[in-house]
Parts: sequence; C-alpha cells; structure tokens
Amino acid sequence: MLYLDTPLTVQDLKSVLKKLGISAFDLVRKEESLYKEKFKGKLFSEDEWVKVMVENPKLIQRPIAIMDDKAVIGRPPERVLELIK
Repeated sequence: MLYLDTPLTVQDLKSVLKKLGISAFDLVRKEESLYKEKFKGKLFSEDEWVKVMVENPKLIQRPIAIMDDKAVIGRPPERVLELIK
C-alpha cells in the first residue's frame, strides 16, 4: 500500500507498529523538515504520536515491508530479508 496516496487509519498504524514491535515515536522520520519545524522536542503520548503520523503521513519511516504478523523498516534494504528467515 502506498500510504502517502492512501492514508493509514489510526487502527492501521497501530497494527503496523505492533508488527514492527516499536513505539510510535520510533517510527517518526526525525530528519523530515516537517518534524523539525512542528514536532521536534515535543512530548506526546503513544496515541498522540499515532494521530500526528496519521494526519502527517510524510513523518512515517518508509519503506515498511509487512509479511503476515511481522514487519520491518526497509532501511537498509537487506532488512527485508529478516521477514523470510
């Protein structure tokens, strides 16, 4: 799914986070200018970070590869191999 074209719902993103096994904040692209301008240094709860990313999908790390109940952030690309091991 191209989540910049078809935005994720809160439920979708929470499901992806569960599969990744990371917190919402860990999924935020901290080098993104939008993060630096509007969100850097702010303390949000897990649910608030999820809402921020749903409303601003550019902040979501990408690419994310998902296979069944597991997911990985595909940087570096070799990480995707972890899904098939």
